[in-house]
Amino acid sequence: MTDTTDPGLPHAIALAWGVAENPQRGPRRELSIERIVEQAIEIADAEGLGALSMSKLAAALGYTTMSLYRYVTSKDDLLLLMQEQAMDIDLPSGAHPELTAVMEGRIPAGEGPTWRRGLREFALASLAVYEAHPWFLDVAVQGVPLTPNNLRFVDLGLRAMHDTSLSDADKLAMIMLVTSYAQSAARIQRELRGARQDPGGRDVSGAAYAEVFSELVTPERFPYLHPVVASGAYLSDDDGVDDVVFGLERVLDGIGVYVERTPVERAESPLPPHEAREAAELYARDAKVKEASRARREAEKAVREAEKRLKEARKRERDAAKAAAERAARD
Repeated sequence: MTDTTDPGLPHAIALAWGVAENPQRGPRRELSIERIVEQAIEIADAEGLGALSMSKLAAALGYTTMSLYRYVTSKDDLLLLMQEQAMDIDLPSGAHPELTAVMEGRIPAGEGPTWRRGLREFALASLAVYEAHPWFLDVAVQGVPLTPNNLRFVDLGLRAMHDTSLSDADKLAMIMLVTSYAQSAARIQRELRGARQDPGGRDVSGAAYAEVFSELVTPERFPYLHPVVASGAYLSDDDGVDDVVFGLERVLDGIGVYVERTPVERAESPLPPHEAREAAELYARDAKVKEASRARREAEKAVREAEKRLKEARKRERDAAKAAAERAARD
């Protein structure tokens, strides 16, 4: 296959932009890139990314594996096109059903300055994609966004900050920050949903162990954690706080502090990025720092070993007390 209209882009990116020539001959006319991508997303949505293979995809479509390679040159190309399709949601109105579900009831409409509302919407739109297609989080990052729907998200983030005095580099850094938070939050939520039961079907949620933990987490051993466990907040499955939105709002608070600085104040930050990297490298090379780090690790290891011995001693104490009680009962 020869791409006569491809302007030098990688094949999958050219396909996403519609500037790569589709194959003129195929096993049957009804096979298309669109159908291949839709079927791949259906498999990944139902079974996860690990279940998706080119052979399984071909079987689901009723074709041979080699037939697919006339349309997508590799699985990496397929994954990129799947991501591109998954990001084809309505922006920024929330008309897409997954986006509506994410946004509904979480944040009061119109809250905060324009940039804050815009970045919040950008984050929630990203979360909508991750929640509708959890496999998206498992696709490795291949570089800066270059496909149309991906760039629509970047454009949405830039629009949010258009009226600020941030530099272009700062704006892109903020988009990276908010995207990273959305991905991390979505990944944790996905893993928590999948951790409610063990393979035997037993409930392994935190609430299931509230009673036993209230005894194990003592004020002597965990002086600051103990009152939180005792209050029920630590192991509660429903504490009335939307953790994802709470975290997002705190990220936006931090961005707000930076946005409110003048360009001069930003330029006078104590450590510009390149100096911060140099300081980190120097810190890592310093012999005294290395020695202190080694001592810390050894101390942490000693603490873990001591905690293990303490746990064993407490068990022996409980066992001895139980045996003594049984002897007393017999006597």
